[in-house]
Amino acid sequence: MKVKKSRPVNLNLQTIHFPLTAIASILHRISGVIMFVAVAILLWLLNLSLSSPEGFTTAANIIDSWLVTFILWGILTALFYHIVLGIRHLLMDLGYFEDMEMGLASTKVSFVIVAILSVFAGVLVW
Repeated sequence: MKVKKSRPVNLNLQTIHFPLTAIASILHRISGVIMFVAVAILLWLLNLSLSSPEGFTTAANIIDSWLVTFILWGILTALFYHIVLGIRHLLMDLGYFEDMEMGLASTKVSFVIVAILSVFAGVLVW
């Protein structure tokens, strides 16, 4: 006997729209993965720079390239995003921003703070 499921099925991904709070949560997880990978890169650069005077010069030359500077800016931006949205999640765990209006407003404020910190990171790196 076959059971018929009457639930709707939507396979058109172009019609699915996530709310801003869901996008923020997904990006928070992605920024955590980026930081996890970035730790290996940054530890390698630190090890190289502390190995010898020649290693320090090599690490400085690596960081001087435009691509690596851009990657470092991306790492800092991911770090700032993860910190700001992590604080937002902790505040939500404490009972703040629980209704949809406040959750959406806190997400928008978090995005603005991250944008400001991202510009600050760009000034620091370049």
